Amino acid sequence: MDHIRNFCIIAHIDHGKSTLADRLLEFTKTTTITENQILDDMDLERERGITIKSHAIQMDYVYKGEKYILNLIDTPGHVDFSYEVSRSIASSEGALLVVDATQGVQAQTISNLYMAIDHDLAIVPVVNKCDMDSAMPDEVEDEIVSLIGCKRSEIIRASGRTGQGVEEILKAVVERIPHPVGDENAPLQALIFDSVFNPFRGIIAYFKITNGHIHTGEHVKFMGTNQEYDADEIGVLKMKLDPRPVLSCGSVGYIVSGIKTATEVRVGDTITNAEHPCKQAIAGFQEVKPMVFAGIYPIDPEDFENLRSSLEKLQLNDASLTFSPESSAALGFGFRCGFLGLLHMEIVQERLDREFNMDVITTVPNVSYRVYTKKNVEIEVHNPSTMPDVTEIDHVEEPYIRASIITSSEYIGPIMTLCLTKRGELMGQDYVAGNRVELLFDMPLGEIVIDFYDKLKSISKGYASFDYHLNGFRRSNLVKLDILLNAQPVDALSTLIHADGAVSFGRRMCEKLKDLLPRQQFDIAIQAAIGAKIVARETVKQVRKDVTAKCYGGDISRKRKLLEKQKRGKKRMKQIGNVQVPQKAFLAVLKLD
Repeated sequence: MDHIRNFCIIAHIDHGKSTLADRLLEFTKTTTITENQILDDMDLERERGITIKSHAIQMDYVYKGEKYILNLIDTPGHVDFSYEVSRSIASSEGALLVVDATQGVQAQTISNLYMAIDHDLAIVPVVNKCDMDSAMPDEVEDEIVSLIGCKRSEIIRASGRTGQGVEEILKAVVERIPHPVGDENAPLQALIFDSVFNPFRGIIAYFKITNGHIHTGEHVKFMGTNQEYDADEIGVLKMKLDPRPVLSCGSVGYIVSGIKTATEVRVGDTITNAEHPCKQAIAGFQEVKPMVFAGIYPIDPEDFENLRSSLEKLQLNDASLTFSPESSAALGFGFRCGFLGLLHMEIVQERLDREFNMDVITTVPNVSYRVYTKKNVEIEVHNPSTMPDVTEIDHVEEPYIRASIITSSEYIGPIMTLCLTKRGELMGQDYVAGNRVELLFDMPLGEIVIDFYDKLKSISKGYASFDYHLNGFRRSNLVKLDILLNAQPVDALSTLIHADGAVSFGRRMCEKLKDLLPRQQFDIAIQAAIGAKIVARETVKQVRKDVTAKCYGGDISRKRKLLEKQKRGKKRMKQIGNVQVPQKAFLAVLKLD
C-alpha cells in the first residue's frame, strides 16, 4: 500500500482538467494516443468541453528508483453531478486543485474544495494555463493562498497544453498525498464510485478497496441493495480493462458480475464478502434524488414504445435518470422524467436525439413539492396535474437551495436584483480576493430551473460562476395555475407558481396563446384560472362567413332570418367543437419570457 496513491482532480468547468489529465497519461506512458481529452470519450463531452461521466485510470510512475501506482479518479465539473464528485472524493486520499490562470477561483471549485477538505484530503494546488497571454498567475496564487492557507511555494504552475509543470505535479502526488490505509486481513469492504454499461457483459462497477482484498470468482454482496453476485472478473483500470486474479487493500479496480439492471448498482454502495461480511457499510451512501422533473413526449404518438426502449438504454449508462409513464390530453402518451438538474436534462434530450433519433417535446421543467393535506397526509407532487384539490390542501412546501455566485464587484447590483426578483434572500457576501465577490443566496429551486442561469450569464457578461446545493424544504404560498380553452383545462400547460407572480404569468400565457392558436368558426375563450377564480382572459375571434351576401334588396327580416340561422349553427358548433393546441404553440409557450 505504501506505493499506491489515489487522487482526484477538482476544477471548475473549462479550467483545463481533462487536458491536464491527458498530459499526465502521456508523461507516465500510460497511453501513446496523442488526441485531446482522452478520458472524455462521448461526442457531447468533446463538443461542449465538459466532463459528463467521471472516469478512472491507473498510471505507473517511477520516482527515485521505486515504482508507484497512481490512480486518477476523474470527476465531472458541473453542479448537477455533485453526488458523483462526492463519491470520487471519498475514494481518494488527495486532490489536485486546478485553477485557470486566466479566470481565477470559481464557485464550483470552492464547493468541491470544501467537500474535499471535509473528507480530510491532501490538497495539491495547481495554476493551469500559465502559457496563455491573458494569464495572471500572481493574482490567482493570491486567491489560492487566501482560500486554503497554503504557502506560495506549494503552488505548482502548469500548462495542460504545453506540458509545463507535469513532472512537478506527479512528484507532488507521490510526496504530498498520503498512501491509502486499511486492514489487509479484515473482511472485504469496497466503495463503488462509478459504474458503466457494456452491452455484452452487463454493468461494470468501479470500486476502491478500503479494507480486505478480493479474488476472482469470490461470492460478493452489495450492501445497499442486499443482492449477491459472483465476481466473474476483477482487474485494474488502464486504457482498457486489465484483469487480475486478486486486488488488495487500497487498490482501485472494476468488477464484472453479469448484472443487467442499472438500478442494482448504485454509486456510493459498499461491496463485501457474502460469507464473511464487514460489520457496516461505508458511510455517505444515499439514493440519487432527481431535482427537476419534466414530461417527455414523442412528436409522433406511434414512437411511444421506441421512446420507452431509448430511455431504458439511456438509463443503463446513466443511473440517475428516472422515468415513469404518464399521459396528457394535449400531448398523448409520454414519460415523466426526473433529472439531477437543467444541464442533465439538456444532455438527456441531446442524447435521445443523437443516439436514438427520437424527436421529442419536453414540457416546462418543474421541481418536486411536498403537499400536506388537511388530514395531515404528506404527498410528493412532481407534476401540477396530480395536485390535490385546493379545498383539501393545508399547505405546500417547496425545495430551497443555497446558491453561491462568484463575480467581479461591478456586477453585484444587477445580480442582486436578479436574485431578489427570483425570491432570493441574501445570506452573505465575502470578498474572495481583489475585486472578486462571493454572494450567498437562499432561493427556491423552482425559480432557477427555467432561465436563471442564462440571465445570470448575460447580465454579468459571462463573468459570474454559479453553484448550488439543496438546503431543505420551506413552506410557501404556491398556487396551481390552469389554462382553460373554452372552459376545458389543458393539463400540459398547468404550472405551480408562487401566488405573487401567478396573475402576471397567467396574463402573459393567455396573450401568447392568442397569437398562436389558429382561428376557428367560433370564438375561443383562453382563460387562466387559479382554482375556480379566472385571473386573465383573451378571446380568439371567430372566422365569419358573410351569409347575407346573396340577399340584395327586399325586407330586412330576410337578412335577420339568415343571421339567426347562422347564430344557432355557431352555438351548436361551439358546444361540440374541440380546440387542439398545435405543437408550435406548445413549444413557444414553454419558451415564454
